[in-house]
Amino acid sequence: MRRILVTSALPYANGPIHIGHMVEHVQTDIWVRFQRLRGHEVWSVCADDTHGTPIMLRAEAEGITPEQLIERMHAEHLRDFRDFGISYDNYHSTHSPENRELSQDLYRRLDQAGLISRRVIDQFYDPVREMFLPDRYIRGSCPRCGTEDQYGDSCENCGATYSPTELGNPVSVLSGATPVRRESEHHFFRLGEAESFLREWTTGKGRLQPEAANKLDEWFDAGLRDWDISRDAPYFGFEIPDAPGKFLYVWLDAPVGYMASFRNLCEREKGLDFDSWWAPGSDAELYHFIGKDILYFHALFWPATLHFGGYRTPTGVNVHGFLTVDGQKMSKSRGTFITAREYLNHLDPQYLRYYFAAKLNEHIEDIDLNLDDFVMRVNSNIVGKYVNIASRSAGFINKQFDGRLADELDAEGRQLLDRGQGLAEEIAEGYETRRFGETMRRIMDLADEANEYINRNKPWELAKQPGAELRLQQVCSTNLEMFRLLTLYLKPVIPGIVEAAEQFLNIPALNWADASRAMGAHTIAGYRHLAQRVETDKVTAMVEASRPKQTTDRTAKDADPRHIGIEQFTDVDLRIARIVVAEPVDGADKLLRLQLDVGELGERQVFAGIKQAYPAEALADRLVVLVANLAPRKMRFGVSEGMVLAAGPGGAEIFLLAPDSGAQPGMRVK
Repeated sequence: MRRILVTSALPYANGPIHIGHMVEHVQTDIWVRFQRLRGHEVWSVCADDTHGTPIMLRAEAEGITPEQLIERMHAEHLRDFRDFGISYDNYHSTHSPENRELSQDLYRRLDQAGLISRRVIDQFYDPVREMFLPDRYIRGSCPRCGTEDQYGDSCENCGATYSPTELGNPVSVLSGATPVRRESEHHFFRLGEAESFLREWTTGKGRLQPEAANKLDEWFDAGLRDWDISRDAPYFGFEIPDAPGKFLYVWLDAPVGYMASFRNLCEREKGLDFDSWWAPGSDAELYHFIGKDILYFHALFWPATLHFGGYRTPTGVNVHGFLTVDGQKMSKSRGTFITAREYLNHLDPQYLRYYFAAKLNEHIEDIDLNLDDFVMRVNSNIVGKYVNIASRSAGFINKQFDGRLADELDAEGRQLLDRGQGLAEEIAEGYETRRFGETMRRIMDLADEANEYINRNKPWELAKQPGAELRLQQVCSTNLEMFRLLTLYLKPVIPGIVEAAEQFLNIPALNWADASRAMGAHTIAGYRHLAQRVETDKVTAMVEASRPKQTTDRTAKDADPRHIGIEQFTDVDLRIARIVVAEPVDGADKLLRLQLDVGELGERQVFAGIKQAYPAEALADRLVVLVANLAPRKMRFGVSEGMVLAAGPGGAEIFLLAPDSGAQPGMRVK
């Protein structure tokens, strides 16, 4: 029996859980539930990440204390996870006595090991808010690739990490002011000292996915920098030992929250010993499930601080991609920034669990929640294939045989069940290696075989034939044996439906060893519907409910339906573009073909109706404003990949919008 401790990344206590979070927590929960079915000792823990300036500022805006804010968010997060069937053994908080003790002790251990340095640094200070600015409250252009509007610690485009003072054109997110530099003493973890250990650790078998290991090689090649682990007051967090006014950076104490949550569990769970799981050389397995945006912290800082702090390191870090909805980033204005609670208000959580499982694999790939595909796939697979097997057979068994299954299956039925049982280890391997999408396809293929068996043997016709009672009982018993097997195979994914199915089958809770067994001469309970079809109007209602609500404090004049929110405006990707080529379009009186340089986005072709106002030869090298995320439009002259902005009624009276001098191709307009 394996001993396994599993964690998901800690949700930040600054807002609600949304369906993007649920990708990770569902993936984790499926894997955990599978391991429990296999009979291993498995503990799953998580916590709210509660420290940092955003928590402090939101609490201030609401007129409450940070402690009141994180307590409220903890209750909401825990409720959402429970309602989605996420089976954490403990869901704790990083603002806890256990985490304070472990984090401060870890700092002392690293300091005693000579891995903490102190030096005075230049730091950005907001002269309006009168506070030093955390990385995430400064935005500017990436010093590596030049991408605009990036945070002060890392670039979402190229993945580079850097100091906030390296940003180009920095701006305070809090006040919009240009920050000024001020000196402050900070504490640093000497990450470069851990390079030889990390190079060895990251290449350990099964430690990281190949894509993650390749990304780490890039960071190694770029050189590991000292990590700033301190923040200045005012700050909501734990003070650094013997350093008044200095606080541990949230990214040091947040992962320690995994340990703190487990320690809290150990204090309540008899016989569960913290040290035997976290001491160096422990035979227990430790797995983290995280998003790709926090790989740097979990695959470099975290194992390094654990190792040099005298603890064991993770067995594996499993990384997943982001969630898009209908092919695009989640958006409030489109109604696709869907909170877990809004989903639960309209739809069954078991369905989203299944859909995510059908899309997830062992790679670091983004997955898309296509809402039309969601409806089709759930209705086809869960309702039309899996549940349909039970509903097509249970009535005959209940009505004609008092719920009793046949003593023996016929040869065809036995062969079908044997084939299904023979897939148990293949399906188990799929779960073990997180190839969930492939595993769901194999399970649904088996469901297809069961439905084909039903269609061939037509129990509805057997029920009308005198003397066919035994045959009817055997056919329907085969169907229900297959349904029970499929129920076991799907148990990690749709535990709520499975629990109802187990009650209908009148069997104890299934475990993986049951794959090799059959119910035999067994009496089932009365059948009740196990799953309802997803109606598109419920999906539409969920999307509409997720759109921003018009604020109630506007005057009647302000509540103009023509007004849009800031989210709708920011959905439009406006970019500076330089006209490389401008030429007339044969057969078109009003159009010019423009070839545009859009910086990092490359070149775009746009057909613009400005021929009567601008001669083509006058436009070369001119800067314009481009709508860069407009859907490409196929015209008879070619594909137009955006729109340049202009004012005026049209014809000869059209005026191109142009940026001020200094703007460069690719820059965002905001």
